[in-house]
Amino acid sequence: MTVLEQGAGLVFMRVGTHAGETIEEIVARKRKEIEDAGQAFWGYGGQNCHPRAIVQPYAEGVAAAGNVVRLCLETVAPEKETYWAEASEAREWSIDGVNFRPLPKGIRVTGSRYAFVITGLRAERFELPLTSARVAVGPSRGRLGARYIDEIGGPVDKAVLRVEDPSDQRLEKGDVETILIQYVAELHRPYAVFLR
Repeated sequence: MTVLEQGAGLVFMRVGTHAGETIEEIVARKRKEIEDAGQAFWGYGGQNCHPRAIVQPYAEGVAAAGNVVRLCLETVAPEKETYWAEASEAREWSIDGVNFRPLPKGIRVTGSRYAFVITGLRAERFELPLTSARVAVGPSRGRLGARYIDEIGGPVDKAVLRVEDPSDQRLEKGDVETILIQYVAELHRPYAVFLR
């Protein structure tokens, strides 16, 4: 199943410089973590992709249907970035936010409350049509992706989406029709975790 095929599991996130590292440095480090540890944790914050309430149940449903959830990353140019984090490192992770254990050897996450658990991180460049995607889980479930994800600099910079036929819903000023994806990875069980 391809990233844009109907029924594909998709998590979108904007990324850029974080905790003093460029996106190129982060990608190189995450690839090394996958090579050495078999997986990497890609840190993030916010509530749109809460590990327990949103990502884990969605990803389990996609997996139960025999499909894979992919993390699709849009890179943001440094001059357009609106989020900065301190380089404080997480020491522990948890599936449920209650029972924590030490981070796996070789895994490093900085400046984040949560992390996607990923494998297979690679450069893959394509346009993600938000007119063919809807929010899959949570209070905005069913909302057209073009009406949900904000332009760069807006508050909504990540989303759990389901791919479907293109919508004939009319777009309004400020709606985001497509997003250029530059990196893709597979989410790996438990898909998203808590950090501290």
